[in-house]
Amino acid sequence: MPDAPSRFPVGFLWGAATSAYQIEGSPLADGAGPSNWHVFAHTPGRTFRGQTADVACDHYRRWREDIALMRGLELNAYRFSVAWARVLPQGRGRINPAGLAFYGRLVDALLESGLAPSLTLHHWDLPAALEERGGWLNPDAAGWFADYASVVARALGDRVAMWATLNEPWVIMDAGYVHGVHAPGRRAPAEAPRVAHNLLRAHGAGVQALRAETARPVGIVLNIEPKLAATDDPADVAAAARADAYMNRWFLEGLLRGRYPEELRALFCAWPGFPAGDFDLIRAPIDWLGLNYYTRGVVRHDPTAPVPHAAHVRQSGSVYTDLGWEVWPRALTDTLLRLKQQTDLPLYITENGAAFPDPEVATADPLPDPLRVDYLRAHLLAAREAIGQGADLRGYFVWSLLDNCEWAAGYAKRFGIVHVDHATQRRTLKSSGAFYRDVIASDGATLTA
Repeated sequence: MPDAPSRFPVGFLWGAATSAYQIEGSPLADGAGPSNWHVFAHTPGRTFRGQTADVACDHYRRWREDIALMRGLELNAYRFSVAWARVLPQGRGRINPAGLAFYGRLVDALLESGLAPSLTLHHWDLPAALEERGGWLNPDAAGWFADYASVVARALGDRVAMWATLNEPWVIMDAGYVHGVHAPGRRAPAEAPRVAHNLLRAHGAGVQALRAETARPVGIVLNIEPKLAATDDPADVAAAARADAYMNRWFLEGLLRGRYPEELRALFCAWPGFPAGDFDLIRAPIDWLGLNYYTRGVVRHDPTAPVPHAAHVRQSGSVYTDLGWEVWPRALTDTLLRLKQQTDLPLYITENGAAFPDPEVATADPLPDPLRVDYLRAHLLAAREAIGQGADLRGYFVWSLLDNCEWAAGYAKRFGIVHVDHATQRRTLKSSGAFYRDVIASDGATLTA
């Protein structure tokens, strides 16, 4: 086995990631329309203590301050998303010039600050007007998304370094339509195949729309969670295989092979007959693949659990994050090497990070967060090891730049390398941010196990 390099490759992207809904606030400002997440969060009982992203990190007004933070961290890239309803208040048709201009100012300022803008078109916040038309259950969604992609690409074009169509389409499907804990809050597992298919069709249509407007690299961001059987029992082994097909292979094989895993047919009462031509669209060539990695899943067979009938088994002796996710960096190396076997596409770790308990008010500067420092160190080492074994990894984006609105968990879970006091909007660097800055400054040479 080759030795891991002591440094990351020349030209490696060192970034931080955010999403529009989670940090921007001002969801209806300057002519913007509501998103399905705005509606969901304002529905009683849907989020922790009824918390919403109406203010979030106030990034819509404080973006200059946040870019200054990025410069101080020595980042050379920033991954963010566009709020679809800020640009197209009804999701289609009339453009909101003020909303589009906001992203133009942001991109220009990033470039002036030496940060490569990495733009994600859709990070879960669908315009409410489109949700009312069926959302991702509507086959017209692919056309809606393509039109939206064209509008943004015409405005920002080659000023954006990297374009992503969708962020974690599996989460939209699973959390939004199977378990109902995310917008739109449906609990209808039978709808999952149609939702997944329409999301992938939208991706393909979006790729085509972007190609017509820009020559910059286009990709998609998937969350991959390796699945392992809790025991050698054949039932548990089969459960792990089902879980892998459901969470990982469904979208990977759709994108890369133009087919879905056969195991999925047995998981759903009625598997739709998808037109063969749809897969030509879904397989529209892309330039890079984004990996969001947080944890692995050790599972056992559980026929009472929702699809894929696999229950997670907590591992004794492991460290767990504030969201109950096992810290297991070795699986990041394994996942990158697995992707290397499946595709020649350049890879980017587009999200990696951890929620650990932090105080609501920062008591020191930098604010100590040793568990997050340990998490980042271990995962950066795992990424460097994968590069040493041949993975074509070209960038790493920590999740997240700021403590944000963590979807249905509200402000109770903190991922940021910069602390945000949500009562005052005061930003304070954490030790993890200082650690990450030092890693960047040395191109990883300061990393030690």
